[in-house]
Amino acid sequence: MYAAITPGLYPLHRCKTLHLVRHAQGVHNVAAEKDPAAYLSEQYFDAQLTPLGWKQVDNLRKHVLETGLSKKVDLVTVSTSLRTMQTAVGVFGGDEYKDGMDVLPLVVANAGESDRPGNSSLNCPPFVAVELCRERLGVHPCDRRRSISEYQSLFHAIDFSLIKSEDDVLWVAGTPEKKEDVVARGMQFLNWLRTRKEKEIAVVSHGGFLYHTLSAFGHDCHPSMKTEICKDFANCELRSVVLVDRSMMGKDPATSNYPGQIPCGLDLPSDVAAEKLSDEGNAN
Repeated sequence: MYAAITPGLYPLHRCKTLHLVRHAQGVHNVAAEKDPAAYLSEQYFDAQLTPLGWKQVDNLRKHVLETGLSKKVDLVTVSTSLRTMQTAVGVFGGDEYKDGMDVLPLVVANAGESDRPGNSSLNCPPFVAVELCRERLGVHPCDRRRSISEYQSLFHAIDFSLIKSEDDVLWVAGTPEKKEDVVARGMQFLNWLRTRKEKEIAVVSHGGFLYHTLSAFGHDCHPSMKTEICKDFANCELRSVVLVDRSMMGKDPATSNYPGQIPCGLDLPSDVAAEKLSDEGNAN
């Protein structure tokens, strides 16, 4: 029972902070609010953000700048979809890209019919695309991805090297991914994050993927906390959680731990060394 649960205590270097973000409003979200059958339409293949979605991105970007979060994030992991990458670079990317800059643009201007300027890759964390945090696969064309080459032509500074296939071989028409398989994929993704050296990681993904993955957690705490962990994400919502490596899968050493005072020149226990130093001081 949760009433018997005691506070958890873990070594700091076994913990990572994850900043979970659902993509901003996409054109498929608007269409499906009017008619849920719109999710089945090829018209919304790999859906892009709406004008309102871009306003949500700008608001979240302002928040991460004002709170200092933008300076803390070491890595941005993003699902391979247009709307998640648009959200990720808009929130965590650099300032507007100018011609002549000696860096790659993180995203080119007008990517995905956005009517937006490009973002620079200067002064922002690295971005890496990950297939494991994609939306629930199958059935909905909005969740089928483009070729990696198409994405690379738009998002020059996102690292796509972890993607094994040029084309989408995971999404199968008419075959919905089982919920338990989404959870298993989410756990595989979190286990991968545990092996990363970065300590604060932004994850820009999808409502269904985040909901099903987080539903596996919170069983060891107060019901209200489980509700806080597992509730649905709004468009462009950011929620920060701590990931604990209880299996010691990660290999990062502690950076802030300190072994204690070592007596200078004396191979003695500290209390004996202190007494001897005191005696020498009195003799002088």
